[in-house]
Amino acid sequence: MKKVITIAIAALAMSLISVGADKPNFSGDWTLDSGKSDFGPMPAPTTMTRKVEHNDPDLTYTQVVQGGPQGDQTVKMTYSTDGKETTNDLMGNPLKTTAKWDGNALVITGKADFGGNEVTLTDKWTLSDDGKVLTDALHFESSQGAADVTYVMNKK
Repeated sequence: MKKVITIAIAALAMSLISVGADKPNFSGDWTLDSGKSDFGPMPAPTTMTRKVEHNDPDLTYTQVVQGGPQGDQTVKMTYSTDGKETTNDLMGNPLKTTAKWDGNALVITGKADFGGNEVTLTDKWTLSDDGKVLTDALHFESSQGAADVTYVMNKK
């Protein structure tokens, strides 16, 4: 009986380890695939790259965009995937963010105030099974309405 309990505990521990191991690692250099992306109501950027450094729970990325609705810009974001709040800068405004795992997807939510106009952003990051395609489904809402944009990015 003791041996059966030991085997059951070991099996449970192994299953828990494999569940944790299933979380994708988004590290890498990524380039926008405009043909597979959906920009919704926004004009497509000319180019977009994202350098991601992911050592769970720490995730940082630097994104460089040329063209598009905000013109040329470089944005750096830092998240903690364990749900701890972080503060980032979005176009000169503080963006309060949280990032949490939802299965194998990373869901990042943020809120910022742009001159009295509160904006809520929800990003859902997923990684293809082969680890070569990052999909970032972005939903944003403000008093001016809501929109969805999906960025599909290929690993360099």
